[in-house]
Amino acid sequence: MSFVAKTIEALPGSGIRKFFDIAAGMEDVVSLGVGEPDFVTPWHIREEAIYSLERRRTMYTSNAGLPELREEISRYMAAQFALEYTPAQTLVTVGVSEGIDIAIRAIVDPGDEVLAAEPCFVSYKPCVTMAGGVPVPVPTSAANGFKITAEDIKAKLTPKTKAIILSYPNNPTGAILDKQDLEDIAEVLRKRDIVVISDEVYAELTYGDTAHVSIASLPGMLEKTIVLNGFSKAFAMTGWRLGWACGPAALIAAMTKIHQYVLMCAPTAAQYAGLAALRHGAGDVAAMRKEYDARRRFLLAGLREMGLECFEARGAFYLFPSIRGFGMGSEAFCERLLKEKRLAVAPGTAFGACGEGHIRCSYAYAIESIREALKRLRGFVEGL
Repeated sequence: MSFVAKTIEALPGSGIRKFFDIAAGMEDVVSLGVGEPDFVTPWHIREEAIYSLERRRTMYTSNAGLPELREEISRYMAAQFALEYTPAQTLVTVGVSEGIDIAIRAIVDPGDEVLAAEPCFVSYKPCVTMAGGVPVPVPTSAANGFKITAEDIKAKLTPKTKAIILSYPNNPTGAILDKQDLEDIAEVLRKRDIVVISDEVYAELTYGDTAHVSIASLPGMLEKTIVLNGFSKAFAMTGWRLGWACGPAALIAAMTKIHQYVLMCAPTAAQYAGLAALRHGAGDVAAMRKEYDARRRFLLAGLREMGLECFEARGAFYLFPSIRGFGMGSEAFCERLLKEKRLAVAPGTAFGACGEGHIRCSYAYAIESIREALKRLRGFVEGL
């Protein structure tokens, strides 16, 4: 007899972690697989956390988070993205991953359908399933820049559609949606009782002349959108596990109710570090973004030079090259690449069925690592 719930038993494991568990037991592995900045959290942010411990700030905070941090998040959202939220409309979460989970649970009743553009972050569909909902993939492709369109959404809508998850800048493709793309989508959603969960953790990491635009900033969308963001990517704070959610008061209150029963509050020292990041970290973000852009261009040029077709990502820190010309699936390609060349990348299928024929390469690594990875990848593809 199995004591494991059938819903959980049926969930597949993460298609990313599978490869990196294997790689962890191998020597001389170069990885472009994990979406984690190689920068150390800036010192002034670490120092604030240390100082908070020295001041004996080791107790729980309020469930929703430090009042001063929620105020700072409200100011940041207004200044950066033209989004007006009060601290009462702001919840400090344990990373954006918690935000995804509790946003879905706060919205979804059994049988409700939740749309999500694919390829997408690995947690979306499992979180919908665990909440009793039905995940509905909305496939995208390199042909239109991996953008979800208004027509794509309309084709998937049913009377059971309760929410849609948008994730731009996108993991794993690096795609972004510009303001007109979002206007077209908003026009479809304004007319319907559908909640938008907008995962904007890569909002600070866009390249070129196009700044990030949040769908919540468009007319009629603020009152039906939950915006998720956090410190992990832009501020190089992955291990601090700190994020936030902003949205309509009723939805944030529902999320806070789940949060207080399951997690109580985000780590106190991390919250003080987050305060320092928002107040004094703009220069750090700008410097890291500039370095990511250089890495992006270096990796893209290297992939194209060896003959791999690759959509030019304009956000996040991933490229999603095509490997369709080699006559094997993404998982088989990645397995052979890891075993034969000690190079770890993520199979496109880890992010949804329409990721087949692609691999995800992260450029959140130093140029020296990217250079070695390109050398190994070239040797592999030349032998196919």
